[in-house]
Amino acid sequence: MIDPMRRWAHVHEKPDYAGLATFCGAPYTEDPAELPGFDVAIVGAPMDELVCERPGTRLGPRAIRQASAVPGPHLQAGVDAFGLLKVVDYGDAAVLPADPVASHRAIECTVGEVLAAGALPLVLGGDHSIVEPEIRALAAVHGPVGVIHFDAHTDTGDQCFGVKLSHGTPFRTLVEEGLVDGRRYVQIGLRGYWPGEDTFAWQRDHGITSIFMHDLIVRGIAEVIAEAVAIVGDGPTLLTVDVDALDPAFAPGTGTPEPGGMTSTDLLWACREVAARTALVGADVVEVLPTQIGAADITALIGSRVAHEILTGLGMRRRALTRSASGSTPDLLPVA
Repeated sequence: MIDPMRRWAHVHEKPDYAGLATFCGAPYTEDPAELPGFDVAIVGAPMDELVCERPGTRLGPRAIRQASAVPGPHLQAGVDAFGLLKVVDYGDAAVLPADPVASHRAIECTVGEVLAAGALPLVLGGDHSIVEPEIRALAAVHGPVGVIHFDAHTDTGDQCFGVKLSHGTPFRTLVEEGLVDGRRYVQIGLRGYWPGEDTFAWQRDHGITSIFMHDLIVRGIAEVIAEAVAIVGDGPTLLTVDVDALDPAFAPGTGTPEPGGMTSTDLLWACREVAARTALVGADVVEVLPTQIGAADITALIGSRVAHEILTGLGMRRRALTRSASGSTPDLLPVA
């Protein structure tokens, strides 16, 4: 006969295919009153009305959650993010299909609730336009933010197909409105055939740093990340990751794939390092277009691991700052 107390002791030790599909099995709530006390809140932003090519990224948050891993120590970093941080899955913003303006309001409101509770929002997209309401909420609390932006594209177009509101335009709007500090904004992994010189001239005028994929190959990922970390400094920073920064061999399920991109090894390391060495106030992973809703989809898998590496980096930073405050020698110094 099974001892009921022994059975209860194991009830939470479920494999990743069992139970509610929250991110990494984190506790779930949609009640803002339950957010205080958590360090990080996972927020889904399932909208793709503003894409200019392949639709389907509205399915990204669910697929990323389903592809997420069971918590445990990171074998390289030696950190269990879920042991050092209190993480909650705050569900999805109440987006309204076919009304991107209303969806953006819902995303801004949901991220604002997370920030009001003192937690860091980690947003799962959705198309890259979701960064606009995300940063509006962040800037309302922290003022203008710096950005480290992994992407094949700048997303600083003035228009896309004659439309101002698009997944290819959000950062121009945010810089022009003073919500992103162009002098603390770094783009990494750019390549392909868009945008044109007029956009890059605008970027230079606003102090934006553009690191092209061919430069990354020559210089190496460690040097590029060191430069990015130095540029954003110790001010409030957003880490935003468009999975098309990766070569399509690693992330075929995305709306605007571009050959010649980063490897998953480099991107995962970079996300962990950025989260560990900068003063992040928010983060996101966007443009996951799942070809199969489930853990077998490799793009959802990389999306989930990007989010997990960000959490690991935040855990590394927490551990280092705790050791420094206690007088121990920190294993990772904060950005000076």
